[in-house]
Amino acid sequence: MLYPIIRLNPQKHRRVQAGHPWIYSNEIVMDAAAKGLPRGSIVGFYAHDQHFLGIGSFNSHTLIAGRLFTSHLVDELDEEWFAKRFEAALALRTRLVPCPYYRLIHAEADGLPGLIVDRFNEILCVQINTAAMDSLWPTIEKALRCVLNPKNIVLRNDAFAREIEGLPRETKIVGADISGPIPVIENGITYYADVCAGQKTGWYFDQRDNHTLVAKYAANAESMLDLYTHAGGFAVAAAKAGAKRVIGIDSSEPALELAKKATLFNKLGDRCDYMRSDVFEDLERRIKAKERYDIVVADPPAFVKSRKDLASGARGYRKLARMAASVTKNGGFLFIASCSHNMELPIFIENVAAGLNDSGKSGRILHTCFAAPDHPTHPNLPESAYLKGLFLALA
Repeated sequence: MLYPIIRLNPQKHRRVQAGHPWIYSNEIVMDAAAKGLPRGSIVGFYAHDQHFLGIGSFNSHTLIAGRLFTSHLVDELDEEWFAKRFEAALALRTRLVPCPYYRLIHAEADGLPGLIVDRFNEILCVQINTAAMDSLWPTIEKALRCVLNPKNIVLRNDAFAREIEGLPRETKIVGADISGPIPVIENGITYYADVCAGQKTGWYFDQRDNHTLVAKYAANAESMLDLYTHAGGFAVAAAKAGAKRVIGIDSSEPALELAKKATLFNKLGDRCDYMRSDVFEDLERRIKAKERYDIVVADPPAFVKSRKDLASGARGYRKLARMAASVTKNGGFLFIASCSHNMELPIFIENVAAGLNDSGKSGRILHTCFAAPDHPTHPNLPESAYLKGLFLALA
């Protein structure tokens, strides 16, 4: 074994042995040797009885102290090893998505914990969220260039998760400068994303299939209200499908400019309008004005960022469901989503149902929605199933 050895406490290996990719700090023998290892060290994990469990990263300063890369013995996590992981991920995405705009690497689900890679044709947008992946970046970069030969790589290392790992938050461009928004092709529609300063990596590929679902029901609808429209993913798709009037609401002016750019490119300016506003304040005005829409979409940012936010976040989803339902016509449709992994689906459904009841309306769930398949779920990691949505017919 070329790597330092980390042993687990007695009887603490079973969950990992069953396939869970995380090891918590209280499951590990935190002796002086373990505590002395640099953040993000690559180590070999062993059960207390010296049974080999796998190779992964170790950070004694975090609650999730261990993250498994592989359950096999390998000499080195070198360029060739990473290239094989990237090639496997690329082969899968090529089958899932017909054009080169997708999430290429989805962290644990692709066997690369702490690494996110979104592909925008010749541009890769990368998030490195762990100390191990940060230290391995030179090797990762070489492997990415070997497999994909990108023109630019944008390092969006500005997530809060980096602070937990003891890393700085920063954004860098590796390659030629990127001036302005870049095109995103999704379901035959051209959108625009700001990969350098936009939210997350600049585009939400996870909603790809849900954009299509909403657009299907929006065909020839008289009106649609798109709350938290961001860069217009739902709004433009609905207008393209035939919705006659679409209003997009967001508090971010830069995001709205991207939505407007996509609207104009697709020659839908006569169908789409965008307004900068706080969504709850905007809904209050529309409820008082007794406005009603055939379809309402509510795709907010995470209301529950940690377990301690669960109660307040649940109230937020209930309130949003009540207000969104209040401006939906009887016989209309409501799509509401949560990207909070701590908001489990049964609790989300419970609070949406309560919100509908608060509005005096009833609903039937026609579709329970999740992230597009280029955002796969790790079968042993419920946290990776973060996105859930409900498409309801209201009465």
